[in-house]
Amino acid sequence: MISLVGNNLTAGYGGIDIIKEINLEVNEGEIVVIVGPNGAGKSTAMKALLGMLKLTSGFVEYSKKEITTMLPQNRINLGLAFVPQTQNVFTGMTVEENLEMGGFLRKDEITHTINDIFNLFPILKEKRNQNTGELSGGQRQQVAFGRALMTKPKILMLDEPTAGVSPIVMDELFSRIIEVRKTGVGILMVEQNAKQALNIADRGYVLVNGRNSREGSGEELLNNSEVRKSFLGG
Repeated sequence: MISLVGNNLTAGYGGIDIIKEINLEVNEGEIVVIVGPNGAGKSTAMKALLGMLKLTSGFVEYSKKEITTMLPQNRINLGLAFVPQTQNVFTGMTVEENLEMGGFLRKDEITHTINDIFNLFPILKEKRNQNTGELSGGQRQQVAFGRALMTKPKILMLDEPTAGVSPIVMDELFSRIIEVRKTGVGILMVEQNAKQALNIADRGYVLVNGRNSREGSGEELLNNSEVRKSFLGG
């Protein structure tokens, strides 16, 4: 089974460590959610896994092989994909052009993958020739998901995928995330909408002050009184 594992990760910016000795793991075919207060290091942890930050200490493994010093683009070639919170689409390009850009590094035929994404996100097929900048926020997020899936990843990392969208759109995006998981892709997601995210999660991690605070199944964390009080509104 393909897995992405962060072991005792310590990293940050400008010599200041934001995450401190945290442990994270996501396997193909499961949804793992990272929750916690603002400034807890959730997005920093994801960037450390992708190689966008140099670790102060700790190491990263992909499918039981250490990749700590590997460049981000090489990790993507291995089977990782990342959807940042902002600036995650080319607004001046059509939906289909965005997807084609996602498959730019592939050596094989990408048409079948584009069709798979259109089946997964039917609204994108309908708007395939429309400029992405003209789409709603939720539709742009679907384009960003689709573009990331063009690399045929085993592990997909999402940074705040529902930020700034309406509750209805949020529910739709979570439904699409579940559909992606059904294809066998592992999903690691940083999400402020903790209750809704844990509802669809197989497992979750709670980060507080840059450290692991709690971990467990989505159901366990939802039912934990301290987690509910601190992050889920009681």
